[in-house]
Amino acid sequence: MEHSVFLITLGMLFMGGLAADQVSRAIRLPRVTMLLLLGLLVGSSGLDMLPTSTWAASFEAISAVALTMVAFLIGGELTRENLSRHGRAIMAISLCVVAGTTVLVWGGLVLLGLDPGLALLLGAIATATDPAAIADVIRQSGVRNRFTETLNGIVGIDDIWGLLVFAVCLALVTQTSGWVEPLAGAAHDIGGAILLGAAMGLPAALLTGRLAPGEPSQTEAVAVVFLTTGLSMWFEVSFLLAGMTAGALIANLARHHDYAFHEIENIEWPFMILFFVLAGASLELDALTSMGWIAVAYILLRLVARLAAGEVGARLGRVPGSERHAYGPALLPQAGVAVGMALVAAETVPEWGPAILTLTVAGTVVFEVVGPPCAMAAIRHVARAPLDGH
Repeated sequence: MEHSVFLITLGMLFMGGLAADQVSRAIRLPRVTMLLLLGLLVGSSGLDMLPTSTWAASFEAISAVALTMVAFLIGGELTRENLSRHGRAIMAISLCVVAGTTVLVWGGLVLLGLDPGLALLLGAIATATDPAAIADVIRQSGVRNRFTETLNGIVGIDDIWGLLVFAVCLALVTQTSGWVEPLAGAAHDIGGAILLGAAMGLPAALLTGRLAPGEPSQTEAVAVVFLTTGLSMWFEVSFLLAGMTAGALIANLARHHDYAFHEIENIEWPFMILFFVLAGASLELDALTSMGWIAVAYILLRLVARLAAGEVGARLGRVPGSERHAYGPALLPQAGVAVGMALVAAETVPEWGPAILTLTVAGTVVFEVVGPPCAMAAIRHVARAPLDGH
């Protein structure tokens, strides 16, 4: 009976995802937002229609596979050509957004009376973005220009800076127990993921695309993605960073490929439907009200920080004037990486655990629903702007 319920639910989620996709096209909203709203409707905060015991065990694996596919595609954008054209903007904006978000959220919460240590951790957690949502919005928009190429590069690297900042902030807050553990954890997560990505990407760059000349077969693509995901979970490193590293190596080294990631794009969407619907189902609307004005302040501070830091970074990166105001809104979506940071912080500093988790979930609810439409609006705004807008 459990297997039949699982398969029936799976079929209904796919049908619901298809309907949400069509509705999003009709009302010109990002399909990510519609899928998240569908998840909210059928999840515990809505009609509570999902068999929780069945999906709890499945969600982690589905999420990991979906995000690894996204990571491969983002890594595929980090080619030498793209980095030579947009490298300065990618570095300037990503560093400014991470540093600016940390400082502004921390400073604002301290001024409002929050404990400085708790505020510092929340500022670091606020740096995380949702690369899956941003990548899908870019794909749905159908726009490929300087702005979307730079945006892909930023989401491919900003979570690395965010994890490093989070590790340093966690070490600062827990100085009594030393710096070693938080920094070692970050080194394991980031360094291990890069090593694993290299171990997967180098052979894949050499061997894939040989059976069917020009591009990997679907079986090759699935094998590489599933191996990368599974080994990342086994070694407890970031599957996002491992997938990006492998994707970047394949894109840069596999010169015999005509289109290295075609098959991943072909199979990605069903996984993304499940990922976003189940992510929406896991969001808890109660978190928005349980912390009252503090939750509102945290959300507003992150919003202001993204807009201001994106503007500063764009100026330092010398991007055209038509793009400068667009990076902040395009980088608003936030999801899994932030929750992961919050769980680590709550485990390390248990007395602040409930506040950290509640505020992070509250922010995720808002930015995961509101962020994709803002990103889509930013992409369309830049696409309509004059090409020489400085």
